Amino acid sequence: MNQIKQLSSTDSGFTAALEKIMAFESTQKEAVDSTVADILANIKERGDEALLEYTRRFDHLDAAASIAELELPRKDLQQALKNIPAFQREALEQAAERVHAFHQKQLVQSWSYTEPDGTLLGQKITPLNRVGLYVPGGKASYPSSVLMNAIPAKVAGVDELIMVVPTPENKKSDLVLAAAMICEVDRVFTIGGAQAIGALAYGTKTIPQVDKVVGPGNAFVAAAKRQVFGTVGIDMVAGPSEILVICDGMTDPDWITMDLFSQAEHDELAQAILLSPDANFIKAVTESIARHLEGMPRKTVIRSSLGNRSALIQVRNLDEACDIANHIAPEHLELSVEQPDKWVDKIRHAGTIFLGRYTSEALGDYCAGPNHVLPTSGTARFSSPLGVYDFQKRSNLIQASKQGAARLGVIASILANGEGLQAHAMSAECRYKKNN
Repeated sequence: MNQIKQLSSTDSGFTAALEKIMAFESTQKEAVDSTVADILANIKERGDEALLEYTRRFDHLDAAASIAELELPRKDLQQALKNIPAFQREALEQAAERVHAFHQKQLVQSWSYTEPDGTLLGQKITPLNRVGLYVPGGKASYPSSVLMNAIPAKVAGVDELIMVVPTPENKKSDLVLAAAMICEVDRVFTIGGAQAIGALAYGTKTIPQVDKVVGPGNAFVAAAKRQVFGTVGIDMVAGPSEILVICDGMTDPDWITMDLFSQAEHDELAQAILLSPDANFIKAVTESIARHLEGMPRKTVIRSSLGNRSALIQVRNLDEACDIANHIAPEHLELSVEQPDKWVDKIRHAGTIFLGRYTSEALGDYCAGPNHVLPTSGTARFSSPLGVYDFQKRSNLIQASKQGAARLGVIASILANGEGLQAHAMSAECRYKKNN
């Protein structure tokens, strides 16, 4: 079986070994980008006709006569909500309530202030008009993705939220559609892949152009989002899932094993790293992994993931663990230590920080409240989790009084002339010179 790597920060080759684990580059990127570019060009040129052809080819929805037929009526979403068991509906509703409550606190209001001479300065906050939400639907269904993307958009006040979800062989997920109903998604189309991203970005006769595309997807979806950025906004281009656990050696090793498995089971390129100063604890986790792996339904994926880009790392102390964590800047970071509040201030770069032994990463994925759409591949150094602010935009406000135009105009004139932009200078000067 693929063995998870074991490293020590005192090894002479540790830095190089860590960099090798952190490195991620899809070997198929060039081929994927080329295929996606062709698909997007075809959608842009031929619209619904090309979109229908791709949907028939990739999702085998041969019976569809038009893209309009692939839009689900409201009654289908209502029926999906009725179809799911009561315990699933209750879980979805409770999770949605918690996610909504958290994101409600992120709302930013317009603001302004007036200077002594009457000049007003401020910002006007407005929601985006229309947003497209991509929900994966090929290998699995992800109702949690609906909650995490739709709810902050709705809290922000987005006028229209259009969801696209592939339904291969016309197999629809009641859980996903029920989540869309709970989140009050406005329109749902059963399309997917790069072609769906193109339709949202460029617009077709049936599908209106959106202002921003959000939501996860496979390599083709990620490539499509990257290529349409600029035509529309995107949330981020996410890489493989990541978890980094810092543990003092006092947590149940089986708990840590399951935390590592929770990300490793996503795909073969996912990353699971443990940092601990306790050699005996690392040994206990190694034994726990061996003991539990064969019983996991997704053991093949977990085994491959642990053997590829994962590691158990012995560090000198928790201070060094925090330094290494900041260098990695992981998507998910668990502080499974005594007094986690003592160590959280040392963490500068992470998507979400999970504090304490009882806070599993899975709680963040589904129902704690904070968003699970997080920066990956080290981008937590400069990026933030998805939130209400991603669905709002800011416009600056400036209203100069007569006195303000004179005071600021002198400054502007000096700087504009210094840059050799005389029209700028004269634009500012004409207002205060006329007033004198």
